[in-house]
Amino acid sequence: MKPCDFETRYRRHLMLPEIGADGQRVLLQSRAAIIGAGGLGSPVALYLAAAGVGHINIVDGDNVDISNLQRQIIHNSNDIGNLKVESARETINNLNPDVEVVTFPTRLNADNAAEIFDNCNVIIDCTDNAASRFLINDICVEKGLPLVHGAINRFSGNVMTIIPGCANLRDLFPSQPESPAPSDNYGVLGVIAGIIGTIQTAEALKILLGIGELLINQVLTFDALAMSFTKFKINPGFYR
Repeated sequence: MKPCDFETRYRRHLMLPEIGADGQRVLLQSRAAIIGAGGLGSPVALYLAAAGVGHINIVDGDNVDISNLQRQIIHNSNDIGNLKVESARETINNLNPDVEVVTFPTRLNADNAAEIFDNCNVIIDCTDNAASRFLINDICVEKGLPLVHGAINRFSGNVMTIIPGCANLRDLFPSQPESPAPSDNYGVLGVIAGIIGTIQTAEALKILLGIGELLINQVLTFDALAMSFTKFKINPGFYR
Protein backbone atom coordinates (compact mmCIF):
# COMPACT_ATOMS: atom_id res chain seq x y z
CA MET A 1 0.00 0.00 0.00
CA LYS A 2 1.30 3.45 -0.89
CA PRO A 3 2.15 5.79 2.02
CA CYS A 4 -0.45 8.32 0.81
CA ASP A 5 -3.14 5.63 0.91
CA PHE A 6 -2.12 4.70 4.46
CA GLU A 7 -2.22 8.30 5.61
CA THR A 8 -5.54 9.00 3.91
CA ARG A 9 -7.50 5.85 4.73
CA TYR A 10 -6.50 5.75 8.40
CA ARG A 11 -6.22 9.50 9.01
CA ARG A 12 -8.70 9.53 11.90
CA HIS A 13 -6.73 6.78 13.63
CA LEU A 14 -3.41 8.49 12.99
CA MET A 15 -4.76 11.61 14.72
CA LEU A 16 -5.30 9.67 17.96
CA PRO A 17 -2.17 9.64 20.15
CA GLU A 18 -3.26 6.27 21.57
CA ILE A 19 -2.99 4.78 18.05
CA GLY A 20 -0.95 6.91 15.64
CA ALA A 21 1.05 5.47 12.76
CA ASP A 22 2.74 2.82 14.92
CA GLY A 23 -0.57 1.56 16.30
CA GLN A 24 -2.11 1.46 12.84
CA ARG A 25 0.77 -0.66 11.61
CA VAL A 26 0.16 -2.98 14.55
CA LEU A 27 -3.46 -3.38 13.43
CA LEU A 28 -2.40 -4.07 9.84
CA GLN A 29 -0.11 -6.82 11.11
CA SER A 30 -2.68 -8.29 13.49
CA ARG A 31 -4.71 -11.46 13.06
CA ALA A 32 -8.25 -11.96 14.37
CA ALA A 33 -10.68 -14.86 14.20
CA ILE A 34 -14.44 -14.25 14.14
CA ILE A 35 -16.56 -17.27 14.99
CA GLY A 36 -19.96 -16.69 13.42
CA ALA A 37 -20.84 -14.42 10.49
CA GLY A 38 -24.36 -13.59 11.65
CA GLY A 39 -25.85 -10.81 13.77
CA LEU A 40 -22.83 -10.21 15.99
CA GLY A 41 -20.24 -11.25 13.44
CA SER A 42 -21.49 -8.71 10.89
CA PRO A 43 -20.58 -5.50 12.76
CA VAL A 44 -17.46 -7.13 14.20
CA ALA A 45 -16.18 -8.06 10.74
CA LEU A 46 -17.09 -4.70 9.21
CA TYR A 47 -15.46 -2.59 11.90
CA LEU A 48 -12.33 -4.75 12.23
CA ALA A 49 -11.89 -4.50 8.47
CA ALA A 50 -12.57 -0.77 8.42
CA ALA A 51 -10.02 -0.34 11.22
CA GLY A 52 -7.41 -2.09 9.11
CA VAL A 53 -6.95 -5.36 11.00
CA GLY A 54 -4.81 -7.02 8.37
CA HIS A 55 -5.85 -10.68 8.60
CA ILE A 56 -9.31 -11.94 9.55
CA ASN A 57 -10.42 -15.56 9.76
CA ILE A 58 -14.21 -15.97 9.50
CA VAL A 59 -15.89 -19.21 10.55
CA ASP A 60 -19.50 -20.08 9.70
CA GLY A 61 -21.06 -23.09 8.01
CA ASP A 62 -24.44 -21.55 7.16
CA ASN A 63 -25.89 -19.94 4.04
CA VAL A 64 -27.53 -16.53 3.92
CA ASP A 65 -31.30 -16.67 4.43
CA ILE A 66 -33.75 -13.82 3.92
CA SER A 67 -34.65 -13.99 7.62
CA ASN A 68 -31.02 -13.11 8.47
CA LEU A 69 -31.11 -9.70 6.81
CA GLN A 70 -33.06 -8.03 9.64
CA ARG A 71 -29.84 -7.99 11.72
CA GLN A 72 -26.93 -9.53 9.75
CA ILE A 73 -25.87 -6.36 7.99
CA ILE A 74 -22.77 -7.69 6.25
CA HIS A 75 -25.08 -9.60 3.86
CA ASN A 76 -27.65 -8.33 1.37
CA SER A 77 -30.54 -9.69 -0.68
CA ASN A 78 -28.23 -10.71 -3.54
CA ASP A 79 -26.37 -13.01 -1.14
CA ILE A 80 -29.38 -15.17 -0.26
CA GLY A 81 -28.43 -18.83 -0.68
CA ASN A 82 -24.68 -18.14 -0.67
CA LEU A 83 -22.29 -19.11 2.08
CA LYS A 84 -22.17 -16.46 4.79
CA VAL A 85 -18.37 -16.55 4.91
CA GLU A 86 -18.12 -15.84 1.18
CA SER A 87 -20.68 -13.05 1.38
CA ALA A 88 -18.73 -11.54 4.28
CA ARG A 89 -15.45 -11.82 2.42
CA GLU A 90 -16.83 -10.05 -0.64
CA THR A 91 -18.19 -7.20 1.48
CA ILE A 92 -14.88 -6.81 3.32
CA ASN A 93 -12.88 -6.90 0.10
CA ASN A 94 -15.00 -4.03 -1.21
CA LEU A 95 -14.64 -2.13 2.05
CA ASN A 96 -10.87 -2.44 2.59
CA PRO A 97 -8.51 -4.23 0.19
CA ASP A 98 -5.76 -4.04 2.83
CA VAL A 99 -7.47 -6.88 4.71
CA GLU A 100 -6.81 -10.54 3.95
CA VAL A 101 -9.88 -12.66 4.70
CA VAL A 102 -9.62 -16.41 5.12
CA THR A 103 -12.94 -18.25 5.20
CA PHE A 104 -13.85 -21.47 6.96
CA PRO A 105 -17.29 -22.68 5.76
CA THR A 106 -17.74 -25.00 8.72
CA ARG A 107 -18.60 -25.09 12.40
CA LEU A 108 -15.75 -24.71 14.86
CA ASN A 109 -14.84 -27.92 16.63
CA ALA A 110 -11.97 -29.28 18.68
CA ASP A 111 -10.34 -30.73 15.56
CA ASN A 112 -10.26 -27.61 13.36
CA ALA A 113 -9.70 -25.00 16.09
CA ALA A 114 -5.92 -25.26 15.93
CA GLU A 115 -5.87 -24.28 12.24
CA ILE A 116 -8.46 -21.53 12.63
CA PHE A 117 -6.84 -19.95 15.70
CA ASP A 118 -3.25 -20.37 14.45
CA ASN A 119 -1.22 -17.18 15.07
CA CYS A 120 -4.35 -15.19 15.92
CA ASN A 121 -3.98 -12.31 18.37
CA VAL A 122 -7.64 -12.21 19.39
CA ILE A 123 -10.72 -14.41 19.05
CA ILE A 124 -14.23 -12.94 18.88
CA ASP A 125 -17.12 -15.23 19.81
CA CYS A 126 -20.15 -14.27 17.71
CA THR A 127 -21.99 -17.58 17.99
CA ASP A 128 -25.59 -18.08 19.12
CA ASN A 129 -25.59 -21.24 21.23
CA ALA A 130 -24.13 -22.38 24.55
CA ALA A 131 -22.23 -25.38 23.20
CA SER A 132 -20.21 -23.28 20.76
CA ARG A 133 -19.60 -20.54 23.32
CA PHE A 134 -18.19 -22.93 25.90
CA LEU A 135 -16.10 -24.76 23.30
CA ILE A 136 -14.54 -21.45 22.19
CA ASN A 137 -14.06 -20.41 25.81
CA ASP A 138 -12.32 -23.66 26.75
CA ILE A 139 -10.02 -23.65 23.72
CA CYS A 140 -8.98 -20.04 24.31
CA VAL A 141 -8.36 -20.66 28.02
CA GLU A 142 -6.28 -23.74 27.19
CA LYS A 143 -4.23 -21.93 24.54
CA GLY A 144 -3.96 -18.64 26.43
CA LEU A 145 -5.70 -16.65 23.68
CA PRO A 146 -7.57 -13.39 24.34
CA LEU A 147 -11.30 -13.84 23.73
CA VAL A 148 -14.17 -11.37 23.45
CA HIS A 149 -17.50 -13.04 24.15
CA GLY A 150 -20.85 -11.55 23.18
CA ALA A 151 -24.46 -12.71 23.33
CA ILE A 152 -27.87 -11.20 22.53
CA ASN A 153 -31.47 -12.03 23.40
CA ARG A 154 -34.65 -10.08 22.58
CA PHE A 155 -33.88 -6.50 23.66
CA SER A 156 -30.66 -7.11 25.57
CA GLY A 157 -27.12 -8.39 25.28
CA ASN A 158 -23.84 -8.77 27.10
CA VAL A 159 -20.11 -8.64 26.53
CA MET A 160 -17.22 -10.21 28.46
CA THR A 161 -13.51 -10.11 27.68
CA ILE A 162 -11.42 -13.12 28.68
CA ILE A 163 -7.65 -13.03 28.90
CA PRO A 164 -5.23 -15.56 30.47
CA GLY A 165 -5.49 -15.71 34.24
CA CYS A 166 -8.81 -13.84 34.43
CA ALA A 167 -12.42 -14.94 34.74
CA ASN A 168 -13.99 -16.91 31.89
CA LEU A 169 -17.42 -18.33 31.08
CA ARG A 170 -17.00 -21.17 33.55
CA ASP A 171 -16.68 -18.57 36.30
CA LEU A 172 -19.99 -17.07 35.17
CA PHE A 173 -21.92 -20.34 34.89
CA PRO A 174 -21.33 -23.29 37.26
CA SER A 175 -22.51 -25.63 34.49
CA GLN A 176 -22.98 -25.19 30.77
CA PRO A 177 -26.52 -23.96 30.01
CA GLU A 178 -28.48 -26.08 27.57
CA SER A 179 -30.17 -23.31 25.62
CA PRO A 180 -31.29 -23.49 21.98
CA ALA A 181 -30.05 -21.05 19.36
CA PRO A 182 -31.78 -17.68 19.89
CA SER A 183 -32.27 -17.06 16.18
CA ASP A 184 -34.32 -20.24 15.89
CA ASN A 185 -36.45 -19.98 19.00
CA TYR A 186 -37.13 -16.40 20.02
CA GLY A 187 -36.85 -12.93 18.58
CA VAL A 188 -34.26 -10.21 18.81
CA LEU A 189 -34.40 -6.52 17.97
CA GLY A 190 -31.98 -6.34 15.04
CA VAL A 191 -30.04 -3.32 16.27
CA ILE A 192 -29.07 -5.15 19.49
CA ALA A 193 -26.65 -7.19 17.40
CA GLY A 194 -25.08 -3.98 16.16
CA ILE A 195 -24.72 -2.49 19.64
CA ILE A 196 -23.20 -5.59 21.23
CA GLY A 197 -21.09 -6.40 18.17
CA THR A 198 -19.53 -2.94 18.08
CA ILE A 199 -18.69 -3.16 21.79
CA GLN A 200 -17.02 -6.50 21.10
CA THR A 201 -15.04 -4.86 18.32
CA ALA A 202 -13.93 -2.01 20.57
CA GLU A 203 -12.65 -4.56 23.08
CA ALA A 204 -10.83 -6.51 20.35
CA LEU A 205 -9.14 -3.37 19.01
CA LYS A 206 -8.07 -2.35 22.52
CA ILE A 207 -6.53 -5.81 22.98
CA LEU A 208 -4.63 -5.54 19.71
CA LEU A 209 -3.42 -2.01 20.47
CA GLY A 210 -2.74 -2.61 24.16
CA ILE A 211 -4.76 0.43 25.24
CA GLY A 212 -7.54 1.24 27.67
CA GLU A 213 -9.33 -0.83 30.30
CA LEU A 214 -10.84 -4.13 29.25
CA LEU A 215 -14.02 -5.87 30.37
CA ILE A 216 -12.08 -8.47 32.33
CA ASN A 217 -13.44 -10.13 35.49
CA GLN A 218 -16.79 -8.53 34.69
CA VAL A 219 -19.77 -8.68 32.35
CA LEU A 220 -21.26 -5.63 30.68
CA THR A 221 -25.00 -5.96 30.04
CA PHE A 222 -27.21 -3.73 27.91
CA ASP A 223 -31.00 -3.38 28.10
CA ALA A 224 -32.45 -1.42 25.18
CA LEU A 225 -35.94 -1.08 26.70
CA ALA A 226 -34.50 0.62 29.78
CA MET A 227 -31.61 2.11 27.76
CA SER A 228 -29.21 1.07 30.50
CA PHE A 229 -25.77 -0.48 30.83
CA THR A 230 -24.76 -2.47 33.92
CA LYS A 231 -21.47 -4.10 34.92
CA PHE A 232 -21.29 -7.22 37.08
CA LYS A 233 -18.06 -8.34 38.73
CA ILE A 234 -16.95 -11.97 38.37
CA ASN A 235 -14.56 -13.75 40.71
CA PRO A 236 -12.04 -15.93 38.81
CA GLY A 237 -12.21 -19.54 39.93
CA PHE A 238 -15.38 -19.05 42.02
CA TYR A 239 -17.11 -22.17 40.69
CA ARG A 240 -13.97 -24.19 40.03
